[in-house]
Amino acid sequence: MELQPLQLAILIGLGFAGLLISRYLAAYQLGYIDYVLDPFFGFATGTQPVLDSQMSHTWPVSDAALGTAAYSLEFLMGFMGGKARWRTMPWMVAMFGILVVPLGLTHIALVMSQPVVVHHWSTFALLAAAVMLPMITLTVDEVVAMGQHVGDGRRRGDRGGSLWKVFWLGGKADGSTADERTPALVELSGRTGPVVKAMVWGAGVPWNLVAATALGLWLLAAPALFGVDIRSGAADVAHIGGAVVIVVAVIAMAEVVRSARLLNVAAGVVIAGTVFLTEPGAGYAAGVVVTGLAVAALSLPRGRIREFYGSWDRLIR
Repeated sequence: MELQPLQLAILIGLGFAGLLISRYLAAYQLGYIDYVLDPFFGFATGTQPVLDSQMSHTWPVSDAALGTAAYSLEFLMGFMGGKARWRTMPWMVAMFGILVVPLGLTHIALVMSQPVVVHHWSTFALLAAAVMLPMITLTVDEVVAMGQHVGDGRRRGDRGGSLWKVFWLGGKADGSTADERTPALVELSGRTGPVVKAMVWGAGVPWNLVAATALGLWLLAAPALFGVDIRSGAADVAHIGGAVVIVVAVIAMAEVVRSARLLNVAAGVVIAGTVFLTEPGAGYAAGVVVTGLAVAALSLPRGRIREFYGSWDRLIR
């Protein structure tokens, strides 16, 4: 199990896109521009309240600028190592994983809390979160491979059996086999299907998770569609619930963390039950309840697992 160079190309591209988006938002927060394009929510009624909110100014520096720095590191680290970097540079994969997974989830959580805390949306802030989410999906398998290699290397006696040395210097390639199935990126024009498929090895799009993601998007839009006040508890249930459903469903498309989809079973039930505590309208309540229960049901099937992950396979349920 390893991250292929083709998959790294996607991560590099997503990192660069996130860098550009965050840099644009940071330019406003730092005073270099006085307007940010927002085709969906408007500048004065969407992006400006978000970027000038107390939440955005929690840090002593621009939060968008911090995002720019993080995306810059992710973009540059995508070029480091190669398809075997989980074995040759475990430390770098660990740091890349920290940037993408826990920090990425924190970034997504802050963005998706906009309608609850600030009561406004920002198109480009949402785009930044949308860029980060698939990066998490495509990164977790490499982090798992790195962890397995470091643990196995210590047990094999690599670097004198020192976990510390294996982590910083890498270990032997015992048990590894040469990669003979990955096409080269230059073959994209002639072998589009195989190249695109290789770009997302380790991840899949089970129909049930795709459907759950679509229902999560519907929940985000439901308050506006039903004319529910964005500042109300009824709207908060849909906004928070929809964000959780989307994040869990998309990340669970990664085979190594497919079991995470079961979090949406609980989330769906909580959404369906919590909405009644907010005094919603009958039609809106019915829509949210049906959606929550549908998400819970859709999150039960595991979906097909195409790759093999050694000892990690027993954790994929």
